[in-house]
Amino acid sequence: MRVRSPSTHRAAAPNAAHRVCLAALCVALTVLAACGGGKGQQPVQNPERQSDAEYDIARDLFQKGNARAALDHVQKAVTFNEENDKAHYLMAAILLSFCSGPRGFEAPDCKLADVEKSTRLSLKYNADFRDAKNLLGQVLINERKYRDAIAVLEPLTKDPAYVHPYFAWGNLGWAQVLDGQVEAGIASLRNAVTEPRFCVGHYRLGVGLERKGDPTLAEQSFTSAVTADPQCADLQDAWEARARVRLKLGRASEARQDYERCVEISKETVTGKTCVRELAKLAVPSSSAAEVNPNDTRKM
Repeated sequence: MRVRSPSTHRAAAPNAAHRVCLAALCVALTVLAACGGGKGQQPVQNPERQSDAEYDIARDLFQKGNARAALDHVQKAVTFNEENDKAHYLMAAILLSFCSGPRGFEAPDCKLADVEKSTRLSLKYNADFRDAKNLLGQVLINERKYRDAIAVLEPLTKDPAYVHPYFAWGNLGWAQVLDGQVEAGIASLRNAVTEPRFCVGHYRLGVGLERKGDPTLAEQSFTSAVTADPQCADLQDAWEARARVRLKLGRASEARQDYERCVEISKETVTGKTCVRELAKLAVPSSSAAEVNPNDTRKM
């Protein structure tokens, strides 16, 4: 089971028939656990089967976008079986999804410490759970523990058994860039975008190239980030970033179009609010005060 962030290139979700069958199986297992045994008998309890059933229900609900209900069921799954590594991993993914709203990491339900705890529990009970290792690296990056993230992710990029290494390369490169290891980060992110549809990888590579001082190549990576796959078209950070480097390149008209697209996606996110402000600056008729400074080093 792999749960992907909406901002990354994802494998296709199970088809509707598969989800219906999975839900039906989960309900059947739950009913059997509650109703087993004849008159006068206590139902036969199997905690591991009950845990797996609750996990399946939680996974199905989460895939359908019902994170709150999914959290209730996955909590039951780990209550029935504390060693259910898949349930701990799913709990971490659900908890991390609460950080993806307009307020991002400032949302009251976004508790990265709890996400890290669940991910580490998953690895405690299955040290070879490679997706959990990648998720732990991602969470550590979100917590700004870049060196810790690098220590987790670097071995994963060299693990031949990990079937989606570009995710690990993408997170490793991002941790390196944010830690100031820009050249190493760019090299890692170039490995990530060998999966050409990995739009987040292209975006992160663009940030690395911009920090290196190459806005031309950065602009190309940001363009790839919003065109690599139809799902990438709503990657708001990439639109804002491309507008920023296009301003540095003196292409104000194209930058304005990118800011407009960014605002269309959302005005409520942190990135959206940045785009609203920058678009307002471009709309002010002016003279020298509104001229674009090609040496602008605003925080990315």
